Amino acid sequence: MRKEPFPSAEIEQNYIAVCYLYKKGTCYNMNDTNKAGDRMLKKFTFIFSCMMLLVSCSLSSNQDTLQPVKKSELKPKEQVPLNFFPRNLTIATVGDSLTQGVGDSTDRGGYLPYLEEQLEKDKSVQDAAFYNFGVKGNRSDQLLKKLASEEVQNVIKKSDVVVITIGGNDVMKVVRENFSNLKLKAFAKEKINYEKNLIAVLNTIREVNPNIRIVLIGLYNPFLKWFSEIREINDILEGWNRTSQSILEQYPGTYFVEIDDIFQNTQENLLFTDYFHPNDKGYELIAGRVHETLTEEVLKELPYKKDSAGNGEIVIER
Repeated sequence: MRKEPFPSAEIEQNYIAVCYLYKKGTCYNMNDTNKAGDRMLKKFTFIFSCMMLLVSCSLSSNQDTLQPVKKSELKPKEQVPLNFFPRNLTIATVGDSLTQGVGDSTDRGGYLPYLEEQLEKDKSVQDAAFYNFGVKGNRSDQLLKKLASEEVQNVIKKSDVVVITIGGNDVMKVVRENFSNLKLKAFAKEKINYEKNLIAVLNTIREVNPNIRIVLIGLYNPFLKWFSEIREINDILEGWNRTSQSILEQYPGTYFVEIDDIFQNTQENLLFTDYFHPNDKGYELIAGRVHETLTEEVLKELPYKKDSAGNGEIVIER
């Protein structure tokens, strides 16, 4: 009689069944008792061994299942800081008198020298090469012609970023032609032409360099200080800025830099003696806005490039 406890109720039931079969085997003739008993013993031993093996595997499997599984969580890779590999930038600038730098007492190119200094103070930028193709008085249709020149296109091909100032002279064209009888309808008509030209400018740049990042500096109201009561001019310029933004939204890799509030929300004089173009301080603040857009948006999306095209000097072409 077995006295030790069985590992499980299942084994105990199987054991009883085997014993029953063994007892039935003793009912054979006495002459066959030894042979039958041997056969049954062998059979019992085989069945019991198999049964123990199966139950053992089952218990082992259950133990494995019940054991807590350590979860291995994949931590997202941290983004490499921009200053880990300082880059060289090539920046083309095109447009009107704001790009040329009219009103800059140093005659160094308006906002560009300030922007260059700010960029090269960043640990993420090793060197910034600027190419200035700004022309005083250029309208959007004239910028389109400028972009067709081989010299400008060669620079755009090798540039990482192009910065544009355009639209102010399109507005002034309406003012000059309708000075004695200014009506909103005249501005609306000219804005349609500006939209077409801006789209053509963006398409031309992208055809020359599909990967270049395009930054458009918005318009500001130079008449605000002296003609603040004429609200319509401010509304017109705000409308043109919204139009520019909506067009840029259709082009990935483009950025709008708002500067209108710089000239509105200050008691400091930011205009040159012509009361139209920015003075040195005005250009410095514009450069700060462009720098903010470049470092917080553009450079984070711009593929890394070690070499710049040029030696970092400002090239001025009229």
